[in-house]
Amino acid sequence: MTQTVRLFAVALVAGAITLGGYKLFVEETPQIVATPQQENANVIPTTFNGFMGNSSAPIDFTEAAEKTVHAVVHVKNTTEQRGPTSMRDFFFGGGSSRPLIGTGSGVIISPDGYIITNNHVIDNSTELEVTLNNNKSYIAELIGTDPKTDIALIKIEPDEQLPFVPFADSNQVKIGEWVLAVGNPFNLTSTVTAGIVSAKARDLNEFDRQSQSFIQTDAAVNRGNSGGALVNTQGQLIGINTAITSETGSFVGYSFAVPSNTARKIVEDIMEYGNVQRGILGIQGRGLNSEAAEQLEVSETEGVYVAAIEEGSGADKSGIQEGDIIKKIDGFKIAKFSDLTGYLGSKRPNDVVDVTVLRNGRQRSIPVTLVKLDLFEIEELGIEIKNASEQELRRRDIDNGIKINRVLSQDMARYDLQDAIITKINDIKVSNIDDAKRILRNRDYDDPIKMTFVDEDGDLNSFIFR
Repeated sequence: MTQTVRLFAVALVAGAITLGGYKLFVEETPQIVATPQQENANVIPTTFNGFMGNSSAPIDFTEAAEKTVHAVVHVKNTTEQRGPTSMRDFFFGGGSSRPLIGTGSGVIISPDGYIITNNHVIDNSTELEVTLNNNKSYIAELIGTDPKTDIALIKIEPDEQLPFVPFADSNQVKIGEWVLAVGNPFNLTSTVTAGIVSAKARDLNEFDRQSQSFIQTDAAVNRGNSGGALVNTQGQLIGINTAITSETGSFVGYSFAVPSNTARKIVEDIMEYGNVQRGILGIQGRGLNSEAAEQLEVSETEGVYVAAIEEGSGADKSGIQEGDIIKKIDGFKIAKFSDLTGYLGSKRPNDVVDVTVLRNGRQRSIPVTLVKLDLFEIEELGIEIKNASEQELRRRDIDNGIKINRVLSQDMARYDLQDAIITKINDIKVSNIDDAKRILRNRDYDDPIKMTFVDEDGDLNSFIFR
């Protein structure tokens, strides 16, 4: 009995030792392994395919491309050029005409066949042919053009409703925004390229008094893309591709588009009025930078400095003054002159805009009613004219006349004609642009033109141009 109790006690001790060892060395192991896993809980596995934080989804151009590629067309412009075909023709004149073919792009903006393109795509055309993305071709009618903005409107008569590109608000376009250029470069139809908006309100000729404002992008644009679409990622039209800057004639980095707000306003004017209705503030000014600020003795380096006010204009009547600095228009920032001209390019006469100016260190908001800008180029004389105000006529003590707005030709630049007022053309009184158009239209083409004008000193002069 004593032996049995002794063996039982030994078994109990051995069991206790075995169980204790198991608890200590086996069950503790998972706890030791779990600790480093908890310390590295934020490490992302290499197979992770999501996005962290608030990052947006990757840009997908397929939807925008699908929406627009069928609404961008190929435009073929046929012109006639007359040239010598023999040595006799070369020396004595004559020869035969031969067709020249030019190509470009266009954007369908309505299902019934209205198409917007560049003026230089259709200029001097004797026939316009439009080919859709489905290879159907139509003869197009020219509805109207605006050479100043390089925009033209043409029309085809389709046998079905056409896909079209809706206009976006180009004032809302942001620098860095993804865009697509859709067109037909080098006769390669239905070509889509991608890029970003590199700049806004880009002026390609800062010394031109009639400056223009472009959207700049690095989406590849080449010959044949002219008149094509610049669209956002929703497939909405934000610009009409118009120009590139290049030393080779091909794309080297940047292209330029007429903003959609300007293009839309131009085609709407052509459809409604038959010509373009331009509204102006009635100021002469310059954009500011460090050099200009030093010359003008102002502290601002952004904005448009008002150097002069046109009498009778909206700016004159509203109280804008010389020396004011325009900082905003309708809440949009004005950093340079092309910001101002770009915004006003989408406005019409009698529109009211809210102009924020800086005067004597204080900003004030001034509502201005835009006035109509009537300009007419007399190609034979190389001048651009506009209607003269009553104040200008009184100041020079004359009853009628039209004002020379710009001298366009180098031959005329030698005469001091800037701001001269023409009182007669071919000895017939002129009171407005319409009078000048009628006189020039009714004269024989080979007849000389006699221009009677009053210069800034009030002296009366007459020139005869042959």
